[in-house]
Amino acid sequence: MDTAGGPGEPFTIAGEAIAPGEARSLAIPVSQLATGVPATLALRVINGAKGGPTVFVSAAIHGDEITGTAIVQELIARIAPEALAGTAVLAPAVNVFGFLQHDRYLPDRRDLNRSFPGGSKGSLAAQLAHSFLEHVIAPADLGIDLHSAAVHRYNLPQIRVAEGDPYLIELAMAFGAPVIVESPLRPGSMRALAHERGTPMLLLEAGEALRWDRLSIDIGARGVLRVLAHLGMIAADDGLSSVGVPARSNRSLWVRAPRGGVTHRRRKSGDTVTRGEVLATVCGLLGEDAREMASPIDGIVIGHATLPVVNQGDALFHIAEVAHLELAGERASSITEAIRASEPEGPAQPLLDEDEVI
Repeated sequence: MDTAGGPGEPFTIAGEAIAPGEARSLAIPVSQLATGVPATLALRVINGAKGGPTVFVSAAIHGDEITGTAIVQELIARIAPEALAGTAVLAPAVNVFGFLQHDRYLPDRRDLNRSFPGGSKGSLAAQLAHSFLEHVIAPADLGIDLHSAAVHRYNLPQIRVAEGDPYLIELAMAFGAPVIVESPLRPGSMRALAHERGTPMLLLEAGEALRWDRLSIDIGARGVLRVLAHLGMIAADDGLSSVGVPARSNRSLWVRAPRGGVTHRRRKSGDTVTRGEVLATVCGLLGEDAREMASPIDGIVIGHATLPVVNQGDALFHIAEVAHLELAGERASSITEAIRASEPEGPAQPLLDEDEVI
Protein backbone atom coordinates (compact mmCIF):
# COMPACT_ATOMS: atom_id res chain seq x y z
CA MET A 1 0.00 0.00 0.00
CA ASP A 2 1.19 3.52 -0.78
CA THR A 3 2.36 5.64 2.11
CA ALA A 4 1.79 9.32 2.69
CA GLY A 5 4.21 11.45 0.70
CA GLY A 6 4.55 14.84 -0.97
CA PRO A 7 1.91 17.11 -2.48
CA GLY A 8 -1.26 15.37 -3.57
CA GLU A 9 -2.67 15.02 -7.06
CA PRO A 10 -6.20 15.43 -8.41
CA PHE A 11 -8.40 12.40 -7.72
CA THR A 12 -10.73 11.48 -10.59
CA ILE A 13 -13.96 9.57 -10.00
CA ALA A 14 -16.87 9.20 -12.43
CA GLY A 15 -15.30 11.88 -14.63
CA GLU A 16 -15.04 14.38 -11.77
CA ALA A 17 -11.59 15.64 -10.76
CA ILE A 18 -11.22 16.59 -7.09
CA ALA A 19 -8.21 18.83 -6.48
CA PRO A 20 -5.72 18.23 -3.65
CA GLY A 21 -7.06 19.72 -0.42
CA GLU A 22 -10.67 19.63 -1.70
CA ALA A 23 -13.75 17.76 -0.50
CA ARG A 24 -16.77 17.27 -2.73
CA SER A 25 -20.12 15.49 -2.63
CA LEU A 26 -21.04 13.42 -5.70
CA ALA A 27 -24.17 11.63 -6.92
CA ILE A 28 -23.13 8.88 -9.35
CA PRO A 29 -25.94 7.59 -11.64
CA VAL A 30 -26.67 3.88 -11.12
CA SER A 31 -30.08 3.03 -12.58
CA GLN A 32 -33.61 4.35 -13.03
CA LEU A 33 -36.59 4.01 -10.71
CA ALA A 34 -40.08 2.99 -11.84
CA THR A 35 -41.07 6.66 -11.94
CA GLY A 36 -38.24 7.44 -14.36
CA VAL A 37 -36.27 9.28 -11.68
CA PRO A 38 -32.55 8.39 -11.75
CA ALA A 39 -31.14 6.41 -8.82
CA THR A 40 -27.71 7.55 -7.67
CA LEU A 41 -24.88 6.50 -5.39
CA ALA A 42 -24.07 9.28 -2.92
CA LEU A 43 -20.37 9.76 -2.12
CA ARG A 44 -18.28 12.24 -0.18
CA VAL A 45 -14.76 12.38 -1.60
CA ILE A 46 -12.04 14.00 0.51
CA ASN A 47 -8.80 14.41 -1.43
CA GLY A 48 -5.92 15.25 0.87
CA ALA A 49 -3.45 18.04 0.35
CA LYS A 50 -0.68 15.42 0.47
CA GLY A 51 -0.29 12.19 -1.44
CA GLY A 52 -1.09 8.84 0.14
CA PRO A 53 -3.37 5.78 -0.03
CA THR A 54 -6.99 5.74 -1.18
CA VAL A 55 -9.36 4.30 1.42
CA PHE A 56 -13.10 3.82 1.04
CA VAL A 57 -15.58 3.52 3.91
CA SER A 58 -19.00 2.11 2.99
CA ALA A 59 -22.21 1.90 4.99
CA ALA A 60 -25.70 0.42 4.57
CA ILE A 61 -24.89 -2.12 1.89
CA HIS A 62 -27.85 -3.68 3.68
CA GLY A 63 -30.36 -0.84 3.69
CA ASP A 64 -31.54 -1.23 7.29
CA GLU A 65 -28.00 -1.29 8.75
CA ILE A 66 -27.82 2.43 9.42
CA THR A 67 -25.23 2.51 12.22
CA GLY A 68 -22.58 2.87 9.53
CA THR A 69 -24.38 5.90 8.11
CA ALA A 70 -23.91 7.73 11.40
CA ILE A 71 -20.26 6.67 11.50
CA VAL A 72 -19.68 8.06 8.01
CA GLN A 73 -21.33 11.33 9.02
CA GLU A 74 -18.89 11.58 11.95
CA LEU A 75 -15.97 10.93 9.61
CA ILE A 76 -17.14 13.62 7.18
CA ALA A 77 -17.16 16.10 10.06
CA ARG A 78 -13.75 15.05 11.40
CA ILE A 79 -11.56 14.48 8.31
CA ALA A 80 -10.19 17.76 6.99
CA PRO A 81 -8.79 17.67 3.42
CA GLU A 82 -5.98 20.07 4.27
CA ALA A 83 -4.75 17.71 7.01
CA LEU A 84 -5.22 14.46 5.04
CA ALA A 85 -2.51 12.52 3.17
CA GLY A 86 -4.29 10.46 0.52
CA THR A 87 -7.95 10.16 -0.39
CA ALA A 88 -11.01 9.06 1.59
CA VAL A 89 -14.11 7.98 -0.35
CA LEU A 90 -17.10 7.84 2.00
CA ALA A 91 -20.38 6.14 1.06
CA PRO A 92 -23.08 6.71 3.73
CA ALA A 93 -25.78 4.48 2.14
CA VAL A 94 -24.69 2.15 -0.65
CA ASN A 95 -28.08 0.41 -0.85
CA VAL A 96 -30.04 3.64 -1.03
CA PHE A 97 -33.13 1.71 -2.17
CA GLY A 98 -33.26 -0.38 0.99
CA PHE A 99 -32.23 2.63 3.06
CA LEU A 100 -35.31 4.56 1.91
CA GLN A 101 -37.61 1.59 2.57
CA HIS A 102 -35.99 0.61 5.92
CA ASP A 103 -35.27 -2.77 4.32
CA ARG A 104 -32.17 -4.97 4.23
CA TYR A 105 -32.64 -5.88 0.57
CA LEU A 106 -33.09 -4.17 -2.77
CA PRO A 107 -36.55 -3.80 -4.37
CA ASP A 108 -35.88 -6.98 -6.39
CA ARG A 109 -35.34 -8.79 -3.03
CA ARG A 110 -31.70 -9.45 -3.84
CA ASP A 111 -28.96 -9.13 -1.24
CA LEU A 112 -26.47 -6.56 -2.55
CA ASN A 113 -23.70 -8.21 -0.52
CA ARG A 114 -24.16 -11.41 -2.52
CA SER A 115 -24.29 -9.65 -5.91
CA PHE A 116 -20.66 -8.68 -6.60
CA PRO A 117 -19.08 -8.12 -9.09
CA GLY A 118 -22.40 -7.41 -10.80
CA GLY A 119 -22.76 -6.00 -14.30
CA SER A 120 -23.94 -2.84 -16.01
CA LYS A 121 -26.76 -4.64 -17.86
CA GLY A 122 -27.89 -7.01 -15.13
CA SER A 123 -30.48 -6.74 -12.37
CA LEU A 124 -30.78 -3.68 -10.15
CA ALA A 125 -28.51 -5.39 -7.62
CA ALA A 126 -25.99 -6.19 -10.35
CA GLN A 127 -26.00 -2.62 -11.62
CA LEU A 128 -25.42 -1.17 -8.16
CA ALA A 129 -22.67 -3.69 -7.35
CA HIS A 130 -20.97 -2.98 -10.67
CA SER A 131 -21.13 0.79 -10.17
CA PHE A 132 -19.66 0.51 -6.66
CA LEU A 133 -16.89 -1.75 -7.96
CA GLU A 134 -16.01 0.54 -10.85
CA HIS A 135 -16.06 3.84 -8.99
CA VAL A 136 -15.17 2.99 -5.39
CA ILE A 137 -13.46 -0.39 -5.00
CA ALA A 138 -11.28 -0.31 -8.12
CA PRO A 139 -9.17 2.76 -7.21
CA ALA A 140 -8.91 1.87 -3.51
CA ASP A 141 -5.93 0.54 -1.56
CA LEU A 142 -8.12 -0.42 1.42
CA GLY A 143 -11.83 -0.75 2.17
CA ILE A 144 -13.73 -0.59 5.45
CA ASP A 145 -17.32 -1.85 5.22
CA LEU A 146 -19.74 -1.00 8.05
CA HIS A 147 -22.56 -3.37 9.05
CA SER A 148 -25.08 -3.92 11.86
CA ALA A 149 -27.05 -6.88 13.17
CA ALA A 150 -30.46 -7.76 11.79
CA VAL A 151 -33.76 -6.44 13.15
CA HIS A 152 -34.30 -7.36 16.82
CA ARG A 153 -30.64 -8.33 17.20
CA TYR A 154 -27.61 -6.50 18.55
CA ASN A 155 -23.94 -7.03 17.65
CA LEU A 156 -21.06 -6.12 19.92
CA PRO A 157 -18.70 -3.96 17.81
CA GLN A 158 -16.37 -6.44 16.12
CA ILE A 159 -14.03 -6.52 13.15
CA ARG A 160 -14.28 -9.41 10.71
CA VAL A 161 -11.36 -10.23 8.42
CA ALA A 162 -10.32 -12.91 5.95
CA GLU A 163 -8.45 -15.71 7.66
CA GLY A 164 -4.67 -15.96 7.58
CA ASP A 165 -3.89 -12.38 6.49
CA PRO A 166 -1.28 -10.79 8.80
CA TYR A 167 -1.73 -7.33 7.29
CA LEU A 168 -5.48 -7.35 7.89
CA ILE A 169 -4.92 -8.50 11.46
CA GLU A 170 -2.51 -5.59 11.93
CA LEU A 171 -5.13 -3.14 10.65
CA ALA A 172 -7.85 -4.78 12.75
CA MET A 173 -5.67 -4.41 15.86
CA ALA A 174 -5.14 -0.75 15.00
CA PHE A 175 -8.92 -0.30 14.64
CA GLY A 176 -9.33 -1.31 18.28
CA ALA A 177 -12.78 -2.99 18.31
CA PRO A 178 -13.39 -5.34 21.28
CA VAL A 179 -13.33 -8.51 19.12
CA ILE A 180 -11.65 -9.66 15.91
CA VAL A 181 -13.28 -12.56 14.09
CA GLU A 182 -11.43 -14.42 11.32
CA SER A 183 -13.83 -16.10 8.94
CA PRO A 184 -13.81 -17.49 5.39
CA LEU A 185 -15.13 -15.16 2.69
CA ARG A 186 -18.66 -15.53 1.30
CA PRO A 187 -19.13 -15.85 -2.49
CA GLY A 188 -20.60 -12.72 -4.05
CA SER A 189 -19.74 -10.51 -1.09
CA MET A 190 -17.88 -7.23 -1.33
CA ARG A 191 -15.09 -8.65 0.83
CA ALA A 192 -14.66 -11.69 -1.42
CA LEU A 193 -14.51 -9.52 -4.53
CA ALA A 194 -12.01 -7.13 -2.96
CA HIS A 195 -9.88 -10.09 -1.87
CA GLU A 196 -9.86 -11.46 -5.42
CA ARG A 197 -8.70 -8.06 -6.67
CA GLY A 198 -5.98 -7.76 -4.03
CA THR A 199 -7.73 -4.97 -2.10
CA PRO A 200 -7.58 -5.58 1.68
CA MET A 201 -10.87 -5.03 3.53
CA LEU A 202 -12.04 -4.74 7.10
CA LEU A 203 -15.70 -5.36 7.98
CA LEU A 204 -17.19 -3.81 11.11
CA GLU A 205 -20.29 -5.35 12.69
CA ALA A 206 -21.80 -3.06 15.32
CA GLY A 207 -25.18 -2.31 16.83
CA GLU A 208 -28.70 -3.09 15.65
CA ALA A 209 -30.65 -2.55 12.43
CA LEU A 210 -32.72 0.65 12.24
CA ARG A 211 -31.22 1.91 15.52
CA TRP A 212 -28.33 4.18 16.47
CA ASP A 213 -26.38 3.59 19.65
CA ARG A 214 -23.56 5.78 20.85
CA LEU A 215 -21.18 2.95 21.71
CA SER A 216 -21.24 1.48 18.21
CA ILE A 217 -20.94 4.87 16.52
CA ASP A 218 -18.06 6.01 18.74
CA ILE A 219 -16.10 2.76 18.38
CA GLY A 220 -16.68 2.76 14.63
CA ALA A 221 -15.65 6.36 14.03
CA ARG A 222 -12.63 6.18 16.32
CA GLY A 223 -11.62 2.86 14.78
CA VAL A 224 -11.62 4.18 11.22
CA LEU A 225 -9.61 7.23 12.32
CA ARG A 226 -7.13 4.97 14.10
CA VAL A 227 -6.65 2.97 10.89
CA LEU A 228 -6.11 6.17 8.90
CA ALA A 229 -3.57 7.28 11.50
CA HIS A 230 -1.87 3.87 11.35
CA LEU A 231 -1.51 4.35 7.57
CA GLY A 232 -0.03 7.83 8.05
CA MET A 233 -3.02 9.54 6.44
CA ILE A 234 -3.87 11.68 9.49
CA ALA A 235 -1.97 12.67 12.61
CA ALA A 236 -1.66 9.77 15.04
CA ASP A 237 -3.38 10.17 18.40
CA ASP A 238 -1.89 9.03 21.69
CA GLY A 239 -3.95 5.82 21.67
CA LEU A 240 -1.91 4.22 18.89
CA SER A 241 1.14 3.80 21.11
CA SER A 242 -0.73 1.55 23.55
CA VAL A 243 -3.17 -0.94 22.07
CA GLY A 244 -5.84 -2.83 23.95
CA VAL A 245 -5.74 -6.55 23.20
CA PRO A 246 -8.95 -7.42 21.34
CA ALA A 247 -10.29 -10.92 21.79
CA ARG A 248 -9.63 -12.95 18.64
CA SER A 249 -11.79 -15.79 17.43
CA ASN A 250 -12.16 -18.01 14.39
CA ARG A 251 -15.12 -20.05 15.60
CA SER A 252 -18.54 -18.97 16.79
CA LEU A 253 -21.95 -20.51 17.37
CA TRP A 254 -25.53 -19.54 18.15
CA VAL A 255 -27.41 -20.78 21.23
CA ARG A 256 -31.09 -21.39 20.49
CA ALA A 257 -34.24 -21.21 22.59
CA PRO A 258 -35.11 -24.62 24.11
CA ARG A 259 -38.84 -23.76 24.02
CA GLY A 260 -41.20 -21.06 22.85
CA GLY A 261 -42.23 -18.33 25.26
CA VAL A 262 -40.62 -15.33 26.92
CA THR A 263 -36.91 -14.92 27.66
CA HIS A 264 -35.32 -13.39 30.74
CA ARG A 265 -31.76 -12.61 29.72
CA ARG A 266 -28.89 -12.80 32.21
CA ARG A 267 -26.06 -12.09 29.78
CA LYS A 268 -25.68 -9.69 26.88
CA SER A 269 -23.24 -8.77 24.13
CA GLY A 270 -19.80 -7.98 25.51
CA ASP A 271 -20.02 -10.39 28.45
CA THR A 272 -17.41 -13.13 28.81
CA VAL A 273 -18.97 -16.50 29.58
CA THR A 274 -17.73 -19.94 30.55
CA ARG A 275 -19.00 -23.33 29.50
CA GLY A 276 -22.16 -24.18 31.41
CA GLU A 277 -22.87 -20.60 32.50
CA VAL A 278 -26.54 -19.64 32.32
CA LEU A 279 -27.27 -17.10 29.59
CA ALA A 280 -31.04 -16.77 30.01
CA THR A 281 -34.21 -18.57 31.03
CA VAL A 282 -37.20 -19.15 28.77
CA CYS A 283 -40.64 -19.70 30.27
CA GLY A 284 -44.28 -19.82 29.21
CA LEU A 285 -46.70 -16.89 29.28
CA LEU A 286 -47.68 -17.68 32.89
CA GLY A 287 -44.07 -18.16 33.94
CA GLU A 288 -44.37 -21.94 33.82
CA ASP A 289 -41.81 -24.53 32.74
CA ALA A 290 -38.81 -22.20 32.92
CA ARG A 291 -35.79 -23.64 31.10
CA GLU A 292 -32.23 -22.43 31.32
CA MET A 293 -29.97 -21.72 28.35
CA ALA A 294 -26.31 -22.45 29.06
CA SER A 295 -23.19 -21.51 27.12
CA PRO A 296 -21.68 -24.57 25.40
CA ILE A 297 -18.20 -22.97 25.20
CA ASP A 298 -15.88 -20.44 26.85
CA GLY A 299 -16.04 -17.19 24.96
CA ILE A 300 -17.51 -13.73 24.51
CA VAL A 301 -21.10 -12.92 23.63
CA ILE A 302 -20.76 -11.00 20.35
CA GLY A 303 -24.46 -10.80 19.53
CA HIS A 304 -27.85 -11.33 21.12
CA ALA A 305 -31.54 -11.17 20.27
CA THR A 306 -33.26 -8.09 21.72
CA LEU A 307 -36.86 -9.31 21.36
CA PRO A 308 -37.96 -11.26 24.48
CA VAL A 309 -40.78 -13.13 22.71
CA VAL A 310 -39.33 -16.23 21.03
CA ASN A 311 -40.23 -19.42 19.25
CA GLN A 312 -38.55 -22.71 20.03
CA GLY A 313 -35.28 -22.85 18.11
CA ASP A 314 -34.81 -19.09 17.71
CA ALA A 315 -31.12 -18.07 17.80
CA LEU A 316 -30.72 -15.89 20.91
CA PHE A 317 -26.99 -15.64 21.71
CA HIS A 318 -23.99 -15.52 19.38
CA ILE A 319 -20.84 -16.62 21.19
CA ALA A 320 -17.30 -16.37 19.85
CA GLU A 321 -14.86 -18.94 21.15
CA VAL A 322 -11.69 -17.29 22.46
CA ALA A 323 -8.47 -19.16 23.14
CA HIS A 324 -7.01 -16.64 25.60
CA LEU A 325 -10.09 -15.24 27.28
CA GLU A 326 -8.13 -13.86 30.21
CA LEU A 327 -6.18 -11.53 27.90
CA ALA A 328 -9.21 -9.70 26.51
CA GLY A 329 -9.05 -6.04 27.42
CA GLU A 330 -5.45 -6.10 28.64
CA ARG A 331 -2.91 -3.63 27.32
CA ALA A 332 0.16 -4.29 25.19
CA SER A 333 3.05 -2.00 24.36
CA SER A 334 2.76 -2.53 20.60
CA ILE A 335 0.42 -3.89 17.96
CA THR A 336 2.89 -6.73 17.32
CA GLU A 337 2.72 -7.85 20.97
CA ALA A 338 -1.05 -7.60 20.93
CA ILE A 339 -1.27 -9.79 17.81
CA ARG A 340 0.92 -12.47 19.33
CA ALA A 341 -0.95 -12.43 22.62
CA SER A 342 -4.37 -12.87 21.06
CA GLU A 343 -3.85 -15.44 18.31
CA PRO A 344 -6.69 -18.00 18.10
CA GLU A 345 -6.13 -21.70 17.66
CA GLY A 346 -7.17 -23.84 14.69
CA PRO A 347 -8.59 -23.01 11.25
CA ALA A 348 -11.34 -20.46 10.78
CA GLN A 349 -14.94 -21.68 10.66
CA PRO A 350 -17.79 -20.31 8.49
CA LEU A 351 -19.68 -17.42 10.09
CA LEU A 352 -23.32 -17.03 9.13
CA ASP A 353 -25.00 -13.70 8.54
CA GLU A 354 -27.83 -12.77 10.89
CA ASP A 355 -30.59 -13.62 8.42
CA GLU A 356 -29.10 -17.05 7.79
CA VAL A 357 -29.53 -18.31 11.34
CA ILE A 358 -33.13 -17.35 12.16
